[in-house]
Amino acid sequence: MSSNEHPWDKVIPREEQETYAMAGLGGSGGFGRRPALLVIDVQYRSVGDRPMPIREAIKQYPTSCGKDGWDAISQIAVLIDVFRRNGWPVIYPHVAPKSGHDQGAFAAKIPGIMQIPPEGYHFVREVAPRAGELCLPKTQASAFFGTPLASYLIGSGIDSLVYTGCTTSGCVRASVVDACALNFKSIVPSDAVFDRSPTSHAVNLFDIASKYADVMLTNDVVDRLKSLADAPSGSASAGTVQT
Repeated sequence: MSSNEHPWDKVIPREEQETYAMAGLGGSGGFGRRPALLVIDVQYRSVGDRPMPIREAIKQYPTSCGKDGWDAISQIAVLIDVFRRNGWPVIYPHVAPKSGHDQGAFAAKIPGIMQIPPEGYHFVREVAPRAGELCLPKTQASAFFGTPLASYLIGSGIDSLVYTGCTTSGCVRASVVDACALNFKSIVPSDAVFDRSPTSHAVNLFDIASKYADVMLTNDVVDRLKSLADAPSGSASAGTVQT
């Protein structure tokens, strides 16, 4: 996929895309001055212990996204490296192990989430957190709900977020929507987030790009981050980097 193509181009009819554009949806939010990276739910429960087709992967973990998750891990690793080299925060919102009192509306819809063995909650080794990086266990979809994430970001002067992980239609989207409500700039690398359904992945990226965040390929995100890192401290170019 080139930078001029979008994951939703084969799913959302051209006429509908044009209608959104006519209405003024999908403008560029740009990058802020101090970004943080969110690595959301990249645990073995989300991808399985090795790349497998989705229907094989869900036999191991019903919450797995299969090979699509593993395909995204290499892009996530690239972004983690960029953030670490620049001294920008890498944050790990992740699914907390479930216990009996976690039964609720979400578990009623997806009972399999209550049946994940302990090893399923381990971080995927290739993109696991380092000592000192913030890990935020969560029990709901959004990385903000019931966690101190917003307080940490405000206290650290963070003004923009780059999202990786899963699922595009679930925890990523919920986090992006909450971040928009809190006035954080948001950037979603389309090949560094994943879902169990390619169709749902594409449709949700279209909606995210239309209303809540900038959506682009990882390579393009890295280029924008390089411009931000190279900008002289305190200069006008170190403010908003437009996409």
